[in-house]
Amino acid sequence: MAHELVVVDYHKGNLLSVARSCSAVGADVVVSDDPRTISEASGIILPGVGSFEDAMSYMRCSGQADAVVGAIRRSVPFLGICLGLQLPFSRGSEHTSDAWGNGWVPGLGVLSGSVTRLESTRLKVPHVGWNQLHLTEHGRQCPLFVDVPEGSNVYFTHSYAASDDVDTDIVAANTHYTRTFASAIWQDNVFGVQFHPEKSSATGLRILSNFVRYVRG
Repeated sequence: MAHELVVVDYHKGNLLSVARSCSAVGADVVVSDDPRTISEASGIILPGVGSFEDAMSYMRCSGQADAVVGAIRRSVPFLGICLGLQLPFSRGSEHTSDAWGNGWVPGLGVLSGSVTRLESTRLKVPHVGWNQLHLTEHGRQCPLFVDVPEGSNVYFTHSYAASDDVDTDIVAANTHYTRTFASAIWQDNVFGVQFHPEKSSATGLRILSNFVRYVRG
């Protein structure tokens, strides 16, 4: 049975809060680690907990990476949350083993650019808590942010973010913490948010509802 939304389970963290929030806005949603189930979904959500390297390793070995990339190339709507925003990029600097040395971990490669650590001698990293979304001109046209006011507060918890080599044309919103980073991206059927909509109260539910509406066409 094909589902409206599949929340991709790569065996890291609690994904049920994302699924519950999607259900709360009326979506038919299932959490699955099965590449076939992912491939058959009308919309895909890739949430984020854990490291870039660990997530990519599991997704490649399990066949999830091919399933997600294939679906994106067939224009299936995709929403990445937190680490799920980062994984579609070309590469990330977060690795937990010695295999990469000082190098980069390859991402899914559907978006050009890098993901790097937030660095500060003054502010605490990870960046945890509420912060503002500043919509770009591109973001004001984005289906994800219909009825989401400029400067809305959303909830973050992360140590890595999109770097400055990401094409500004796909940046839908920026947030500042240690540096200005893309807190939302949009390219065709690919959406990503660095914050957690499932933890962002009414604003987060509005964003998820907008994604469901987009999936439904």
